[in-house]
Amino acid sequence: MAYDLEEQDQLDALKSWWKRNGNIIAGVAVLALVGIGGYEGWKYYQYQQSGAASVQYQNMANTDIKDAAKIRALSAELMDKYSSTPYAGRAAVAVAKLNYQEQDIDSAKAQLGWAAKNAKEDAVRAIALLQLASIQYEEKAYDAALSTLSEKHDAGYAGLFADLKGDVLAAQGKTEDAKAAYKEALAKLDIQGDYYKYTEHKLEALGS
Repeated sequence: MAYDLEEQDQLDALKSWWKRNGNIIAGVAVLALVGIGGYEGWKYYQYQQSGAASVQYQNMANTDIKDAAKIRALSAELMDKYSSTPYAGRAAVAVAKLNYQEQDIDSAKAQLGWAAKNAKEDAVRAIALLQLASIQYEEKAYDAALSTLSEKHDAGYAGLFADLKGDVLAAQGKTEDAKAAYKEALAKLDIQGDYYKYTEHKLEALGS
């Protein structure tokens, strides 16, 4: 195919530009392909992890509550090998409840602390914080409980956080602060719920 002089000049310019920049462009293209491949590989890895964790969590949920050793082993594996999945946080909260019921309070607190920091679901993290603060309240570790309750949490649990904060403050003898916390809780709790009435009674008991 014959080119006129203008077309030939354009081709020569393109060849010259490619000669100068071709290696850079090729390198960028390779990096882009590697990046895409890496991202897809990571997604596949996460998918595999989530599937395996789901099976493990189901095994744990189906285990007889009397077989505490097996439940602890399964939950420990979930927290160790599948910490990037939602099932690890759920397992930590579940086994914390088991340990609490068996009076292994230190283990329960450790697992709740782990879930509060590592859970992938905001709701699970909020539940872990609430349960941890509740244990601290029972132990009369009031400052620790208030610190736990001050952690960032899912807004859907704000009423429960404020209610427990009121309990802690009331136990410290800080009546006015407790009243304020209970009022905050009432503003955020479901007015039709049983918990609302329970909080209302506690506020009334303080002479509001």
